[in-house]
Amino acid sequence: MSRDNLYADGEIKEDFRFTEGVAEVFDDMLSRSVPGYAQVIEMSAQLLGRFLKPEERVYDLGCSTGATLLKLAKRLEPLSLHFTGIDNSAPMIAKARRKAEMYGKQEQLTFIENDILDADLPDAGAIILNYTMQFIRPMLRADFLQKICTALRPGGVLIMSEKILSPDPLINRAFIDCYLDFKRSQGYSELEISRKREALENVLIPFTMAENIDLLQRAGFTRVEPFCQWFNFVSILAVK
Repeated sequence: MSRDNLYADGEIKEDFRFTEGVAEVFDDMLSRSVPGYAQVIEMSAQLLGRFLKPEERVYDLGCSTGATLLKLAKRLEPLSLHFTGIDNSAPMIAKARRKAEMYGKQEQLTFIENDILDADLPDAGAIILNYTMQFIRPMLRADFLQKICTALRPGGVLIMSEKILSPDPLINRAFIDCYLDFKRSQGYSELEISRKREALENVLIPFTMAENIDLLQRAGFTRVEPFCQWFNFVSILAVK
């Protein structure tokens, strides 16, 4: 796994994009930038194992390099599930396909290069939306979640993980400071942290927990419950 040092020299001045360079280091970037990343996948596997039927299809929207689906395919192997990852980044999809072939999972995992806002989602038993909604323009999020809810069968589930804001400025500042400490503990320098924040400033737009839950409920999900939170990162289970 290549180490993420994209912002080490401070020369990148453009907004964050999912380029070939990002795809090359993305797995390391996730593990060092998203607290509890591996634990959320394990918890997701436990939940999916309780809500899904054998041979159902699971979609990962904004699947990046396919790491989540590869882990779920191994963890949920007894259910013989079918997995489809969709992402609009050609480098990410190319890497996901290479990884699926390398692990002999190309028959079980399908990766499609497409805009997730336009993608068809037939036969959806579960949909994963991890750290993806925050990159979608706010005005498009309500319709997108309604599309997801419509695509799911009754009793189907959405697992959504997001970076969030606290409505309380004092608590929000404390959460952000804790997150910055986490990134320092993962070996990121002050320069890397600063440059990454600048690159994401106009690209990643988080909502509060309440705003995300309200969107899910208005989209048609009858049961909505957070199942994991680390300061300003949360994972939510929504059941149709």
